[in-house]
Amino acid sequence: MTATPDELRSRLNDVRTEVSKAVVGQDGAVTGLIVALLADGHVLLEGVPGVAKTLLVRSLSRSLSLDTKRVQFTPDLMPGDVTGSLVYDPRDAEFEFREGPVFTNILLADEINRTPPKTQSALLEAMEERQVSADGVSRRLPDPFIVAATQNPIEYEGTYSLPEAQLDRFLLKLVLAVPEREVEVEVLRRHATGFDPRDLAAAGVSPVLGAEDLRAAKHAVSSVGASADVLGYLVDLARATRQSPSVRLGVSPRGTTGLLAAARAWAWLTGYESITPDHVQTMLLPTWRHRVQLRPEAELEGVSIDAILSSIVQQVRVPI
Repeated sequence: MTATPDELRSRLNDVRTEVSKAVVGQDGAVTGLIVALLADGHVLLEGVPGVAKTLLVRSLSRSLSLDTKRVQFTPDLMPGDVTGSLVYDPRDAEFEFREGPVFTNILLADEINRTPPKTQSALLEAMEERQVSADGVSRRLPDPFIVAATQNPIEYEGTYSLPEAQLDRFLLKLVLAVPEREVEVEVLRRHATGFDPRDLAAAGVSPVLGAEDLRAAKHAVSSVGASADVLGYLVDLARATRQSPSVRLGVSPRGTTGLLAAARAWAWLTGYESITPDHVQTMLLPTWRHRVQLRPEAELEGVSIDAILSSIVQQVRVPI
């Protein structure tokens, strides 16, 4: 029996509860990952080492009962190590395709900026087309499929910055901050009482939603409407980024459609039948912060992209 939209929303709220059994103080990131799954988009998780980026993705996938594979990106990683490659089978005297870890529901690309651009670009087709091509044959990836990539924002030695073409494929960039004192005390309390981040089953994280339910939720999100005024508001915000004197590269049309998709997912998750300017404003920073490039003089002055985007939100007229 197919679950109703209200039942699906309730189960997705239960996902937050399950993830919180393993991860403390990252509620915004959990919500962002759920929005990305509903909007069929990829997520870039940025934070210093030790703020539970990997644990967050593992906990989410377990609570959703989704297949997850983890790839540690290193300088010597080859494209075929991610997508798969043709392997010669001496028994049949022919080549057969051996699937790589990208054939999963959630691909955890750990420290994606530690591998050269050649290997980073191996993900482009998978992220955009949801398929892998080898030897002239295109192979579909499972549904759902998202890439959850992590990167360290402070250590640049031995790293390769993601090209703009690949950054633009990520729907959201979620920043995981160092937790507040009370949250960190709770983390220590859990470890002191026997919490093992490598054993999520022992931590009590249980599946509450399956792939079929998630596909049903994605279908329900597609029914969320958007008025002409709100669509015009989205375009006005994007044009404002392109005209800002501090910005070298503004938001592309892909960024505008990405914000629409994220806003629709957030609107459905909060029980709305159509998106409002509030939904747009809520999802604007995580959807656009990685799509904007500042001018060198603005960077020298210490201006942040989040500050520029927040200023634009305040300046652009909001439809009534």
